[in-house]
Order: sequence, then C-alpha cells, then structure tokens
Amino acid sequence: MAVITWWGHATVTVEDSGVRLLTDPLLTARLAHLRRRRGPLPGAEALRADAALVSHLHADHLHLPSLRALPPGTPVLLPRGALRAVPSLRRLGHLRLAELAPGEEFTVGALAVRAVAARHDGRRLPVGPQRVQPLGFVIRGAATTYFAGDTDLFPGLADEVGPCDHALLPVGGWGPGLGPGHLDAGRAAEAVRVLAPRSAVPVHFGTFCPMGLGSRPGAWFDAPGREFARHAARLAPGTAVHELTPGGTVDLTVGPGVRTGGAEDGRR
Repeated sequence: MAVITWWGHATVTVEDSGVRLLTDPLLTARLAHLRRRRGPLPGAEALRADAALVSHLHADHLHLPSLRALPPGTPVLLPRGALRAVPSLRRLGHLRLAELAPGEEFTVGALAVRAVAARHDGRRLPVGPQRVQPLGFVIRGAATTYFAGDTDLFPGLADEVGPCDHALLPVGGWGPGLGPGHLDAGRAAEAVRVLAPRSAVPVHFGTFCPMGLGSRPGAWFDAPGREFARHAARLAPGTAVHELTPGGTVDLTVGPGVRTGGAEDGRR
C-alpha cells in the first residue's frame, strides 16, 4: 500500500496511490559544517514529487536550496507562520507554498495530508524566537503513513496521530549527542509501542557528520537504526522494522515488505 524510499537524514519519498510526497528535502552534499558521509547524493528521482512536506524550520529540514530545485508548481506544505519567520521563502515564487497548523489537511491527488503536532524546537536557528509550531504529517491514501519530522515523545501522541499502517521515525541526528525534543533509538521504539503501526522505518541518522569527526565517525553515526530495530523487537514485536541505507527502498504494498536499491537486510 506504500513504497518508501529513504534518501538520507529526514528526506523520504512516500509513494501511495500513484502520488509521490517528499519529506524535509535535504538533497545536498554539504550543509554548513555538515558533510554527507553515507549514501549517494539524491538525484533527479528524489525531485520527482507531487508535493513536499516540511516539518519545521531548522536548516536541515527547511533547506532552501533543495526546495528551490523542485519543479515549478510543486506544493510545499509548511508549518503555519513559516513565511513570517523565514522571509526568504517568498523568493520561491515558482512553488505553491501552503501553511498548515496541527489538525489542518491538504489534498494532493488521491492523498489527504494532515498536519499533527510535534514536540521540538520550532525556531529558525541560530536566532529567532520560538514562534512556529513544528509538525508531523499523517498521509492517508491506500495506507496511512506517519512522518514524525523531529519530535520527542509526548502525552497523547497516539491520539494525535491516530491509527497508522507505517511510521517513519527519527532515531538519531547529525552529531554524537541529542538534545531535548528528539527521539533516540529507544524512545523511538517506545513511540512504535504506543502507535502500533504494521511497519516502521528509522530515519534521521547515519547520513551527515560534522567536519572534523573524520570519514568514519563512530558507532553513534550508523548504529541507531540497528538499535531501534533491537528495541522495537522487544517493545513492539507486532511491528516489522525495515532498516534502510540512504537511497534504499522498501515496498510495503505486498506482504512484509520487499527491499531494493541499497536497503539492508532487515533485523526483523
């Protein structure tokens, strides 16, 4: 019922009912002090999207050069207030920019996209007040897929998201440590226990690394996916975990999922 391609970090293509949605596009080899250390640089296939979903204002999620590369007329769904907080968004005149608040929906072809609340720092760092609510998105078509963006666990998460078939959950970051407002591998597995999806894909890890940490950053870099699968096996044995490498795809339209194109052998 859905085909998931993970391009690295929080960038995912969700294909359902003939519609392609691209989450938090970050399609570059470099972002400030960060370097892409794993997986191929996403190409034209990643840009083939019927809409883009942006979860919050941080530069590794709201990446203006990647949005600028989208085809003319592509809808881009943003947290309400983003245009005020990031005035340079208005230079993307070739795109259809739409702001959503939690609970609001936007239709893309056969898919309904509902914005849901997240618990994360909503500022456009390094400066600016926290004035824009970060989002997750629930995509409803033949399947229901939850993209969490960046969030921490919070009371009422399951009620906010509702029933879902597939969950795309952040399990790490781009450095050795995680601050508040993030899920690590264990907390993401707890989110799976609460949400009870049929399948889950870990994202937001093992892609970008700060300069100075070398080309082999260490266990913090690529271990979160494996750790997530291990924790989820204990906490939510009814959920199939599909651990991909950047550029990998899992087809969830049949059976437990068919992995192609750079995906790892699953731990589940």
